[in-house]
Amino acid sequence: MVIEKKVIGIPRALIYYNYIPFLSAFFDYLGFEVIYSDFTTKKTLTEGASLVVTETCLPIKVYVGHVLNLIEKGVKNIFVPSIQSTAPKIYNCSKIRGLPDLIRNVVKGEYNIIEATLDKSEKNLNLTSFLSEAVRPFGILDFSLIDKAKKHAFIHYNNFRVMIQHNIPYDKALKYAKEGKVIINENEVKHDITVALIAHGYNIYDKRVCMDVFDKLEKLGVKVQSAYSLTDEQLKDGLDYVNVELYWANQLEMSGAAGYYMRSNDIDGVITITAFGCGPDSLMIEDIKRKAKNFNKPILNLTIDEHTGEAGFVTRLEAFCDMLYRKKRAIKGGKFKDEISPVEDYTINLR
Repeated sequence: MVIEKKVIGIPRALIYYNYIPFLSAFFDYLGFEVIYSDFTTKKTLTEGASLVVTETCLPIKVYVGHVLNLIEKGVKNIFVPSIQSTAPKIYNCSKIRGLPDLIRNVVKGEYNIIEATLDKSEKNLNLTSFLSEAVRPFGILDFSLIDKAKKHAFIHYNNFRVMIQHNIPYDKALKYAKEGKVIINENEVKHDITVALIAHGYNIYDKRVCMDVFDKLEKLGVKVQSAYSLTDEQLKDGLDYVNVELYWANQLEMSGAAGYYMRSNDIDGVITITAFGCGPDSLMIEDIKRKAKNFNKPILNLTIDEHTGEAGFVTRLEAFCDMLYRKKRAIKGGKFKDEISPVEDYTINLR
């Protein structure tokens, strides 16, 4: 069956935050009307969590809620990809790999799942086949047209990456990229301390999930660097610094970024944000915490889920940043590093 109207819904969750500059430009080039789910709300979390077992990680609960939101908005065709492997023998977690099957089984209603599989560990499931599979239900079979759309999308995606690496805020970088602009010379406010925020895009750019952590740190006078401020080469160097072998698809933005920033003299402390119940992240965070002691970096470890309270979240951010300020003043005052508790590990599970 060929779908006549080129209308497609994209949930504002999971891969959205990494790949939407590419996907939106790709679908726009082919003449699609792209409808996005609304920003995450308490209702999104509640409805998504109600359809899956309790042990399911927060990002999946959020994703289910966004699919429900699209259906509520009357969207019939929802893009739910299966990202199996992003490089040979580099894999995603099982929930992301099986996302279409999960949605198909827990979300009932009259809608079509536009399913496409990316698996670079297999010969015939590369990016081109992934994109072709995504538009095939709409009768788009011209490979030359799909290739042109892919090249067009990469231009927008690369522009977005350049702006993010120059510390342009995520929302602004996304807006400029969609407009075909590259803005990298916005005035930057000077800060006394700088922290590295180690987390996946869907855990820090979804303002409801992370309680707008960028804004909260900015109000505390803290400059924030993330994995998305780094190039691919810097992320790979970071893995070497912490002597970690790449296995997970999103390991570079965790272990790679942590390794790079912990080695940097420009970073005063490290904040990690992970979702409760995420198996791969729990392994990576334990390794990062051990390595932080070797690099003499204070680390704040925050674990979030749908029950996370904003008051406790803010209190711990404030306490950690206050410690960083005190440490910096002590160093300037000539105290020995051992006198000022160089590594403080605040691990919290807000449930």
